[in-house]
Amino acid sequence: MAEAQEQEQPQAAQNSEKAENAENAEESEEKKKLEELPPFEIVTGERLPAFFFKFQFKNVEYSSGRNKTFLCYIIEIQGKESKTLKGYLEDEHAAAHAEDAFFNTILPKCESGLRYNVTWYVSSSPCVNCANRIAKALQKNKNLKLSIVVGRLFMWEEPEMQTALKKLKAVGCKIRIMKPQDFEYVWQNFVEQEEGEEPKAFTPWEDIQENFLYYEEKLAEVLK
Repeated sequence: MAEAQEQEQPQAAQNSEKAENAENAEESEEKKKLEELPPFEIVTGERLPAFFFKFQFKNVEYSSGRNKTFLCYIIEIQGKESKTLKGYLEDEHAAAHAEDAFFNTILPKCESGLRYNVTWYVSSSPCVNCANRIAKALQKNKNLKLSIVVGRLFMWEEPEMQTALKKLKAVGCKIRIMKPQDFEYVWQNFVEQEEGEEPKAFTPWEDIQENFLYYEEKLAEVLK
């Protein structure tokens, strides 16, 4: 009986070791798959869903739950043959940001013989890192002009954020707060309309004008 127990023990140990090796191999394979995935996928398109516009662009003072940035862009390229490009980018603050993705995917480089006038309509102002990235792009490309129109100010109370916004102004970037007319413009030009139906008119939300004036005052205080 003792001999039988002694023989069973190594067999049990072997089974346990096999199970552990299989589990480790499975974890390794899963880790490999995760590493092969892109760190973040930026969503691009011509028109964004109406639901996202109504929620993400809303110029409320407290932006709880609004952890994405929606960036609608217009690129006017002036040269021998002038042309205009437009569309939108969508991100999450936890990973790659729409502002950075714009320079990596939409406008990776500016040709020296062309002039670029770019306008962004963004749900919120850029974070510190993105503001610095934008400033570098403008300093590097003198033929690039950028205007940023924002629905809300992101963490504008923080000294570091205020410095970054001032830096943008110093390098020639124009920043202003979205007026009710700007929200209507984005609605008409960048928001999906129901297929087969007449385009719906933009319906301003409550306090849209008051919130615009609030953010306009705060931005003026930061940039003075």
